[in-house]
Amino acid sequence: MSNHFYYGGDYNPEQWPRSVWDEDVGLMREAGVNLVTVGVFAWAQLEPREGSFSFGWLHDLLDLLATNGIGVDLATPTAAPPAWLSVRYPDVLPVDAAGARYSHGSRQTICICSPAYLERARTVVTQLANEVGHHEAIKMWHVHNEYACHVPYCYCDYHAQAFRRWTEQRYGSLDNLNDAWGTAFWSQTYTDLSQVVPPRLTAAFVNPSLDLDYKRFSSDAYFQEFLMERAVLKQARPDLPLTTNFMGFFKPLDYFGWAAQMDIVSTDNYPDMSDPEWPVRSAMHCDLVRGLNKAAPWMVMEQTPSRVTWHNPNVPKRPGHMRAMSYQAVARGASGIMFFQWRASRTGAEKFHSAMVPHAGKGSPVWTDVVALGKELASLEDLAGTAIDAKAAFLFSWPNWWALEAPSQPAGGLTVDDQLMWLYRPLFAGGVNVDFCQPDESLEGYRAVVVPSLYLISEEQGAKLLSYVEAGGTAIISFWSGIVDERDSVYLGPYGGPLRPLLGCDVVEVSPLPVGQVLEVQWEDGERGTGELWAHVATQRDGQVLARYSRGPLSGRPAVLQTGYGKGRAYYIGCRLDHDSLARLYGLVPGLHARATMAPPEGHVERVLRVGRDKRYEFLINYSGSERVVEVAEGGTDVLTGRITGSRVALEPAGVAILRYPHPSGGRPLRRPQGLKP
Repeated sequence: MSNHFYYGGDYNPEQWPRSVWDEDVGLMREAGVNLVTVGVFAWAQLEPREGSFSFGWLHDLLDLLATNGIGVDLATPTAAPPAWLSVRYPDVLPVDAAGARYSHGSRQTICICSPAYLERARTVVTQLANEVGHHEAIKMWHVHNEYACHVPYCYCDYHAQAFRRWTEQRYGSLDNLNDAWGTAFWSQTYTDLSQVVPPRLTAAFVNPSLDLDYKRFSSDAYFQEFLMERAVLKQARPDLPLTTNFMGFFKPLDYFGWAAQMDIVSTDNYPDMSDPEWPVRSAMHCDLVRGLNKAAPWMVMEQTPSRVTWHNPNVPKRPGHMRAMSYQAVARGASGIMFFQWRASRTGAEKFHSAMVPHAGKGSPVWTDVVALGKELASLEDLAGTAIDAKAAFLFSWPNWWALEAPSQPAGGLTVDDQLMWLYRPLFAGGVNVDFCQPDESLEGYRAVVVPSLYLISEEQGAKLLSYVEAGGTAIISFWSGIVDERDSVYLGPYGGPLRPLLGCDVVEVSPLPVGQVLEVQWEDGERGTGELWAHVATQRDGQVLARYSRGPLSGRPAVLQTGYGKGRAYYIGCRLDHDSLARLYGLVPGLHARATMAPPEGHVERVLRVGRDKRYEFLINYSGSERVVEVAEGGTDVLTGRITGSRVALEPAGVAILRYPHPSGGRPLRRPQGLKP
């Protein structure tokens, strides 16, 4: 392919008469499309009746696409079962926590533990792989679609049986299970495995340890179905790369384990364009997906050219923001920019979801933007061999997310999303590249590690962070970290569990704040700031106090501390500091300084650095509604225009510049190149 980036979108030709197909491939060539996802919602066309398959139309389509030089990301259709399946096998439909069974009539209405569903899914995937898997047009396998999107949890008897088997494998005996779940509380002790049921509707709080394990089990159940489909596809064509499309910060599925089984990690990125901070959320989404499997490339499998169908209202992207958001992903390492979908539907639930070919066709400004972006991406061969060189890491854990947001927490307003945004925001503004890492990963090579409310952490995970700091690293640990172990059992003594040596204080009590209450924080040099949401009641131990609460009942107690540990140091934050105070703290940590060629720009301009052995690229993206002038190092070449830059670059609204510079000292080996076709 001439374009080193995948470029295209979901193609659903089964929605259209064949007379449209020839027009489609002509438009695809005009737009520079080199890859389309086919088959995501085609189960009813591939198997119109049980055991009766129809592949003729798919052969014709693949031939047409191959003739026109367009590759195919061939999807299995298992996310949208046909009507005949649920009519003949009603138990493929999931059951909610109150015991009500869902009805057919949408997508993703699946009990992932139903034997009938698993059997028919395996059959259609096997038939698909054997029938067309060796076609020359196919460049990638695409498993399912947005796993667990609408029904993350089912509470039927099949799930109850599978959950019992899962707990038996995990704990080995009822005694171990009762101990792990603390069932002595509220007289919940189990005397037979048959008494274990999913966390169905109850009168009061369900056992939080049971609920945590059910979320682990549910993620695993979907993962096992993915592995089944993966095995079938890899047996048919082991040479093809394989993916399934994630949804970024999607709470029900622990993507770290999934990503390890993928050749390309892909994601669907749909920020709410009415949110003024959408560029920050989108950047964090990209950084997460890039970090899920650091040995594999990643790509955007779906985004929208303009608007979606599920926000209220469905605010479209402003002029230029489709291009800007696409370049944000490229800047952060994406190997492909894809959309849902290629041609806007005339009927169905997503007919007003925007597409590369809108209802207005070539007369729409969206089409003009689609064609322009395709031409630009085809010209970016220069980015070969470069990668995001992140010097900082965020520790992130799905089990922590599940446990921290469970009912009966001290403050229901404490969410992982808000904590991540609070701690990420100043780094985005400062042009600091970060990787997301799970607590079990090696942290070697990172100059700083940010720990956002890692409420749940095992002894082994805590030891890894301590070893990292002891060897010379720097950790920034926010409040409500180190509270419970992997079973959701509290570490006794002053809070902090295995992280206590890094806190520099004894956290003896928790003090969530009423909504709107603000604490005054005074730094040791006299500067003042604020804190909100939460405050730990702490007494100084072996840490140096950097800031204290200066008013109210916590006056004089430490709010921010610094502690030396081995060759490294740790900073502990006991409340949600205001933006400027947090940025001030980050300023003390060399690993959290911007690594771009100049100081970070002001006014809604994103700055991202990619480096290689002999060159570096500085991406500048202006999300504001007015022109921005950014100071840069002289002598750069804007690869989009070919112009040599001086000391300043003017960016129009939604403007993008990619400045290429020679890398001093020839650069250094990177963990992996990013941004090119795998």
